Amino acid sequence: MKLNYKVQGSGQPVILLHGLFGSMDNLGVIGRALMDDFQVIQVDLRNHGFSPWSDDMNYTLMAQDIQSLITLLSLQNVIIIGHSMGGKVAMHLTELLPDRIKVLIVLDIAPVSYTSDSHRQVFRAINACTSYVDGNQQPNDRKSVQAIMSHYLNFSTIQFLLKSYKSEHWLFNFQAIEQHYGDICSWQQITPYYHSTLFIRGGNSDYIQPDYYTDILNQFPYSVIETIEGAGHNVHNEKPEQVISLIKQWIMQK
Repeated sequence: MKLNYKVQGSGQPVILLHGLFGSMDNLGVIGRALMDDFQVIQVDLRNHGFSPWSDDMNYTLMAQDIQSLITLLSLQNVIIIGHSMGGKVAMHLTELLPDRIKVLIVLDIAPVSYTSDSHRQVFRAINACTSYVDGNQQPNDRKSVQAIMSHYLNFSTIQFLLKSYKSEHWLFNFQAIEQHYGDICSWQQITPYYHSTLFIRGGNSDYIQPDYYTDILNQFPYSVIETIEGAGHNVHNEKPEQVISLIKQWIMQK
């Protein structure tokens, strides 16, 4: 699949991969901080943003999409930075291109399977909007959608989702995501990646727990886990300066 992407800056390539229900702009704060020194490539993953939609969605396919982009752009010595679902795509990609991925940086996700109900309220909220539309009372602005979703979600989650609501429709393929949500939450152990790997976890997030450290080290033996205190799952948005500092230090050392 040919993904939607944009390239800014020049130098060693850095590919940024967003999380579930997001788009390339979600990691923009990192991209803007790196583009003066690197070639920054921001990507809409399949079924997100302005990339094509597909009924099929799993980590093998999403990693192959990025593999195709790397081949298209003839990239070498690639730095991959992925958040949440994008982090899992990045981790899977190391199995496909272990010699072309020089540095892997994963934001608040581990190479493990997660419970398949952590986004239950998000699905309920979006389905409620869909039912509202199907009842011929289509919300005609963001305010109406926000009002419906406020019965299910907190303000910050609604604002995040609304970034992908344009011209009275969602930019993500909700049906495919809902159908393959079990695949998105799951994880199959991969071949160990023997290169530089940094995991950055939010101190208030439960996505990277100490119980997962063994799984991380088994698959990424040369990894380091750093914690940003006071941050949740969206660690790069909540504590951008600290995250960017860690990323720059890690890259410059490698």
